[in-house]
Amino acid sequence: MSVQMNVASKDLLAVNDLKTYFPIRAGVFQRVVANVKAVDGVSFAVREGETFGLVGESGCGKTTISRTILRLQKATAGNVFFDGEDVFAKKGKDLTALRRQMQIVFQDPYASLDPRMPVGDIIAEGLLIQGMKEADARNKIVQEMLDKVGLNPYHAHRYPHEFSGGQRQRIGIARALALQPKFIICDEPVSALDVSIQSQILNLLKSLQKEFGITYLFVAHDLSVVEHISDRVGVMYLGKMVEMSSREKLFRTPLHPYTQALLSAIPVADPRRKRDRIVLTGEIPSPVNPPSGCRFHPRCPLAIDRCKVDEPVFEEKRGGHWAACHLVERVGGATPDLQSHKAAANIAAVPA
Repeated sequence: MSVQMNVASKDLLAVNDLKTYFPIRAGVFQRVVANVKAVDGVSFAVREGETFGLVGESGCGKTTISRTILRLQKATAGNVFFDGEDVFAKKGKDLTALRRQMQIVFQDPYASLDPRMPVGDIIAEGLLIQGMKEADARNKIVQEMLDKVGLNPYHAHRYPHEFSGGQRQRIGIARALALQPKFIICDEPVSALDVSIQSQILNLLKSLQKEFGITYLFVAHDLSVVEHISDRVGVMYLGKMVEMSSREKLFRTPLHPYTQALLSAIPVADPRRKRDRIVLTGEIPSPVNPPSGCRFHPRCPLAIDRCKVDEPVFEEKRGGHWAACHLVERVGGATPDLQSHKAAANIAAVPA
């Protein structure tokens, strides 16, 4: 079952029923025998000027969505609209121009920078591709971007191996910022950094957003990071979006059992504060052969027979709060109560 998001004027990015499959080939003739369904019918919209957090376990399809939106990975089906324009319909010069407005900060600050290029050339490379031939003009922008991300002008002449992980990620942010894009995808930009450096990078991203009016798609698996930086949050599981709402609603009243389990795993700073942690048992099913019905049902403590057969519709359950769960009714219905289902075979509650 797919959901179509309307392209509203306030939406800078709209993703409609996006599917990205990776073929598995076998035999002498390398015929396609199966597909890895990395993204399987995901729809959401990102409003202009906001930060939309995309969370889920490793392998749920978060990064694949990011790469597909930017045309770094070919989509199998679906549509992506940016500022009202069909991204997948763009070709040649039109696609190059569109990419100026859509940039990415990669997860690994070590692998994402060319070790053979000085930092100044790395930041200026996009400007050169976009047609800025004047070296002086490029160098001026490079100096400005280095200053914006908290680095010194002379750093432009150094190479990536001379910097720490946090400094490298600042260089990656400067590179994305150099083209003055409207939209930046942050693909787990702090997951490879120390905790103290994470907060610096997050605060930098927020200050840059406030100064330049940038819209972020923030991909992460750390819910505490997402809570700090996001305005709205989407939760993915095995290639599907299972819940989406404002940050406040998601962290205060999560509707989907998977989201509730994720939130229960967030560490509590106060050792005197006790709460039950929901521990899901079993492995994540294979995206090659996902379960029928609800993909979460083999690990869900609340699963009923219908969940095994009928795939739940991703729909608005409350005002602005979307979920894909048979046990959550529409407006006025009840939220699933995990505490009353602790005796279920596939869940255990332990003190946090």
